[in-house]
This record gives sequence, C-alpha cells and structure tokens, in this order.
Amino acid sequence: MSSRGKLSSGLVGAGLLIVDKGPGVTSHDVVASCRKLLHTRKVGHAGTLDPMATGVLVLGIERATKMLGLLALTTKEYTATIRLGRSTTTDDAEGETIADASAHEASDSALREQIALLSGDIEQIPASVSAIKVDGQRAHKLIRAGEEFTLPARKVSVTRFDLLARRDVPNTGFVDLDVDVECSSGTYIRALARDLGAALGVGGHLTVLRRTRVGPFTLEHARTLDQLAENPGVSLDIDEAARTAFPHRQLDAEEAESVSQGRWLDPVGIDGVYAAIDPSGHTIALLQEKGKRASSVLVVRPATLRGC
Repeated sequence: MSSRGKLSSGLVGAGLLIVDKGPGVTSHDVVASCRKLLHTRKVGHAGTLDPMATGVLVLGIERATKMLGLLALTTKEYTATIRLGRSTTTDDAEGETIADASAHEASDSALREQIALLSGDIEQIPASVSAIKVDGQRAHKLIRAGEEFTLPARKVSVTRFDLLARRDVPNTGFVDLDVDVECSSGTYIRALARDLGAALGVGGHLTVLRRTRVGPFTLEHARTLDQLAENPGVSLDIDEAARTAFPHRQLDAEEAESVSQGRWLDPVGIDGVYAAIDPSGHTIALLQEKGKRASSVLVVRPATLRGC
C-alpha cells in the first residue's frame, strides 16, 4: 500500500508498522528510512532499540502516530546471549573491557540460583548507556563524554528468565548463556547480564539481543526494511491496530456519530483505554471511563473525516 498522493485526512495509509530492525542501525535510522519508503514525514516510534539489538520495533504512520502514547506496551520479550567472564563499560560487547575472569567453574546450579534471584519484582540499576536523563542530559551521552554519575535503582518485573543453553567459549575462560526473558517495560537486559556476572563473581556482558515481542506485537507481524522496500505499507491499518492493541466496544450508528463529534457515552465497565468500533468496523475513537463518563482520549475519525 503506497502513501503517495494527498494525505490530508491522515487516515490514508495510517496504521502501525512493525519493523524487524537489523543490527548496527539506530531506531531513528529506521524511522528515517520508513519516511522515505512510505513518502511521509508522519512516522513515530513507540520506544527504541539499541543499535546492536535486533527485532520488533513498533512505528506509527500518519494519524496512528497519535496512538503511540496510548499503547499498552508494558510487557516485552527477548532472546539474548550473555557472556560470563568479562565485564565492560557499557555492559555489552561494544564497550571497553573492565576485567576478565574465568567463568568455567560457575556451576549450573549456581547459575540457576542467581537467575532465580534476578527474576520476579526486583530493583535494577539501569545500564549507564541508557537513555535515562541525568540533570537534563541522556546518560549514554554523559558516559561517552567521560562524566561520572550513579543512576538510582528502579523497580522492574522479570516474569520469565529462562536459561536455554550453556556453551564454553574455546580457548578462553568465557561461558556463553542463551536466555529467554519476558519483562516489564524499562527493564535492561544488559543490566541483567551485568548483575548475573557480578553475582557469580566473574563479570558478564551482553553479546546478542533480539526483541521478539512488544505488547501484542511479535516477529510474526514484522518485516525487515528490505521487505518493506519491496512492498511499502503498514503492518496493520488503523482499524486492525486498534483491535489488536486495545479492548474494544461495539457502537451503534447513533453512538458512533456522538463519539465522532467528541461527545461522551455512558460507561460499560471496561478498564483502561479501549477502542470504540462503529457498525462498519471502523475505529471511531479511543475511550477511557472515569466515573459516569466514557470520554475520548483520541478521536480517530472525527465527524469531519467520517467516510475516510
């Protein structure tokens, strides 16, 4: 689906684009590429991935950019490789080596014990090269400028931290661990690698990271930039996106007209933000209930755009 032509309504070509990001490019590079491929400036992302990481990156196109801040992308899944025996300045393979140690003596039982302690609701100090702001500056910019600072620990939830495989790296003291992690938004997988290595007394860092799911969006929805170039268009149009990302409420024609004009409806007991769908299957608005009102947090199809 091409977005060439007049896009004044913001609904033509609108939706969510799920990209399978490749290694070595930033999330902003991906956004720039998608703007060129889809011939629009209206592209935004719902959270970034580090350049070394690959996998699911959720983008909003045209009017769907307004949805991005409302998406419940609170749970994420990753596959990763942790290298025990080396700690680095960035907690990943791109940083400078701080120290090396032999990790061959770390037993499987010790590994599983420490992994269990890093699971559940935990306090985690974010990676120093994170995008967290310190006195108005991104932490990763400060660390690369040689600044010293300490980030406060924050509560995160690691709902699954599974050890899939263990491999001794030949001719070194390193041990590679393939892991699968499901966690809350804001959890740093490189910090899990760092903390696991520290707990075992040998150091650790991340060598591979692939995000396989963000909220309801998985690699099954995703395309690489090369695939997108061959067939430009969103992964889910704005109506599919709303039905996938939010609970939904069916409206009759009269209710749909009211909502399209910004009026509120009576609540029906749905928690959080949900999609209001008209009889033709179009998303009219995203609603949220407070007290005796179900009010719009985003009118997807205002009355002035009905029929688009």
